Amino acid sequence: MNIETNHQLINANQEEVYNFLMDMNNFKQLFPQDKIDNWESTKENCTMKVKSMGSFGLKRVASTANSLIYLDSYGKTPFKFTLNIFLSEKESNSCETYLVFEGDINPFMKMMIEKPLSDFFNSLVKRLAKIHL
Repeated sequence: MNIETNHQLINANQEEVYNFLMDMNNFKQLFPQDKIDNWESTKENCTMKVKSMGSFGLKRVASTANSLIYLDSYGKTPFKFTLNIFLSEKESNSCETYLVFEGDINPFMKMMIEKPLSDFFNSLVKRLAKIHL
């Protein structure tokens, strides 16, 4: 299953956004606090329980300076997945970002979680746009 979020304009330059996202501790600000429990993070990974979706973890596995961050599933997760964050400069003080999720999900589970996951990932990029970097 593949999900690509909406493209979101961020009022910060590409390098600032990239540096913010390279520290997984900052991801807590992106997740809706009313839907997250048991948050734990380091600079390289984070784990949490998402209400109605189960436990998830993310770890940074690679990056391309200022343009792409590769994340993989980490720890206890209901399925294996990758989440890639793409950044592109728009003007000197703004950039565009979007996420691409790829998960190894059976067809039955896909029917149940595709819409909630799409909404969830789109909310992450919207929240990123609201953070003052």
